[in-house]
Amino acid sequence: MSTLETTRAELGLVVVYLNKAEARDKICRAIQYGSKFLSDGQPGTAQNVDKSTSLARKVFRLFKFVNDLHALISPVPKGTPLPLVLLGKSKNALLSTFLFLDQIVWLGRTGIYKDKERAELLGRLSLFCWMGSSVCTSLVEIGELGRLSASIKKLEKEMGSKDKHQNEQYRAKLEKSKERSLALIKAGMDVVVAFGLLQLAPKKVTPRVTGAFGFASSLISCYQLLPSHPKPKTV
Repeated sequence: MSTLETTRAELGLVVVYLNKAEARDKICRAIQYGSKFLSDGQPGTAQNVDKSTSLARKVFRLFKFVNDLHALISPVPKGTPLPLVLLGKSKNALLSTFLFLDQIVWLGRTGIYKDKERAELLGRLSLFCWMGSSVCTSLVEIGELGRLSASIKKLEKEMGSKDKHQNEQYRAKLEKSKERSLALIKAGMDVVVAFGLLQLAPKKVTPRVTGAFGFASSLISCYQLLPSHPKPKTV
């Protein structure tokens, strides 16, 4: 493959990535929390960027609550333990509620919804829902990692002295384990971010700490949304 073709292919992946509304939202989220880290809650340009980007992101999330509402009423894979099913459905319900209430917050901040006091109250309630959904996500990922670990050990035992990394099923399970570990780290970071936004521990989780965790969590989200590279053609 020539340099031009390689460049064209790489740019094609960038176009695919940026065409995703979710990807653009996460890039804006990284800017938002990066600005929060720089401002440390103090007035100035960085805080203005933080606030304006936060408001802009709410437009990306309009009607997004339907996604988790759909997941809430969708059947779960067979064999999923009941506790994980309940945690997963709780996550969907809480996240859908957060995204729905977030729309009212957006209406309040744009002046369309006039009751600012109620909008602020709903905004705080929405953050509690988001924190709850992040806790549920963390617990689900821990449970699924436990199941994957048991499955991998069983597969290793069955293969005995054979080269495990030549086994496609084994490689797929390892890859899945890495993905879930990353999702667990992100969910844990989001719990800290929610704590900071709600000011539940203002002396420990300062705006700078909130910004740092939010920025790192956003980078993980951006990474998770990266398109997979096309496999090179073999002749």
